[in-house]
Amino acid sequence: MFKAIVIEKQDDAQRVTIQSLDESRLPEGDVTVRVECSTLNYKDALAITGKGPVVRQFPMVPGIDLAGTVEASSADEFKPGDSVLLNGWGVGETHWGGLAEKARLRSDWLIPLPSAFTASQAMAIGTAGYTAMLAVMALERQGLEPDHGEVLVTGASGGVGSYAIALLARLGYRVIAATGRPEEEAYLKGLGAQAILDRSELAEPGRPLGKERWAGAIDSVGSHTLANVLAGTRYGGCVAACGLAQGMDLPATVAPFILRGVTLAGIDSVMRPRADRLEAWRRLGELLAPAQLDTITRTIGLDEAIDTAEALLAGRVRGRVVVSMA
Repeated sequence: MFKAIVIEKQDDAQRVTIQSLDESRLPEGDVTVRVECSTLNYKDALAITGKGPVVRQFPMVPGIDLAGTVEASSADEFKPGDSVLLNGWGVGETHWGGLAEKARLRSDWLIPLPSAFTASQAMAIGTAGYTAMLAVMALERQGLEPDHGEVLVTGASGGVGSYAIALLARLGYRVIAATGRPEEEAYLKGLGAQAILDRSELAEPGRPLGKERWAGAIDSVGSHTLANVLAGTRYGGCVAACGLAQGMDLPATVAPFILRGVTLAGIDSVMRPRADRLEAWRRLGELLAPAQLDTITRTIGLDEAIDTAEALLAGRVRGRVVVSMA
């Protein structure tokens, strides 16, 4: 038997509980993992609260991230005792996920746990830090360098934003952090932000083009915020878009693209090829220090995850939440 958060649906009503399940109920897969830690991401919170169409089939165990130890494997690549890591691949949406003490998965979804991190540290990073690293890599591939100018990070006090600031600062960029939580200024500057921008400057409808302000940006907000970020991007700059906290719409014009040559790079972390995953986690191991992870993270038990999901969507959670199965 193992404990798991289970999302069930009857008619239009969703029910979320912690249940003890028999291992025979695990879905198909060639690797069974004893989960040590998972995380609580924005997408997980949407799934648990039912406030977003994340879950595709019921019943569902949420959790798009997990780290743990292989218990059983029929795959050549993994053997019992191996430490492994998973981000995305529809886990927690169409396949039972990581907010449980056990998971059964496809081996091609897993990568070895990077030697730089413990399971808890890897989950402190999770999809949020992994996505932030992919966004930084996208800016680099478009030629962005520290001497080109400032880089804006929206949703700065969230998980992706926090890691984006830490990574960019470590690489030598001057970072502007956009946030609606002025009380987090010390936290954001501690991560490496050198300037704070009130998110209200970006959140409302704006002009097709504004003053050229930043050489690049990482946006996890979408909607009017992303449109205004694009309008303020300097000639030849790049914006990496990886979230939709404000909305899925993009009320923008083509002006930044055809008059300033701005690039909009979409960041998908769910179905990312294995080579990109390995490269992103390798670089995370090089750039992040354990002390930074402690600053960004708090740890809860599985029994606290349901209530914490509501707080996360309400904007009351700073940084990252690790869910420990211990």
